[in-house]
Amino acid sequence: MPMLAQLIDDVVANKFLLEKREIVIGRHPNCDIQINDIAVSGKHALIEVEQNQYMEGVLDVFISDNGSTNGTFVNDEKVSGRRRLNNNDVVRVAWNAFTFIDGAESTLEKTAYTLDE
Repeated sequence: MPMLAQLIDDVVANKFLLEKREIVIGRHPNCDIQINDIAVSGKHALIEVEQNQYMEGVLDVFISDNGSTNGTFVNDEKVSGRRRLNNNDVVRVAWNAFTFIDGAESTLEKTAYTLDE
């Protein structure tokens, strides 16, 4: 299961499982991931979780900014449009940092097969 790990001073403070198809991040109390920070817009960003079209059981995760004032960033690049998240990407919502953890990494490791030389 993919998740966002919230980092505070480079320490994981919270973990948010991305269990729904759409997850709204923002300051508003109705957001799925609520961030109590004035720099975060009410409905700041949207995460979308979709089934990978080629690999059964693998999820693709995308993030987009909802026109926020202070922006959404992935690896220090401002998000414009819809951007796919990759394992260990650093997502920043205003000044709040998260690490994206793709649950498929451990699932794919189970399918690894070593060939004899």
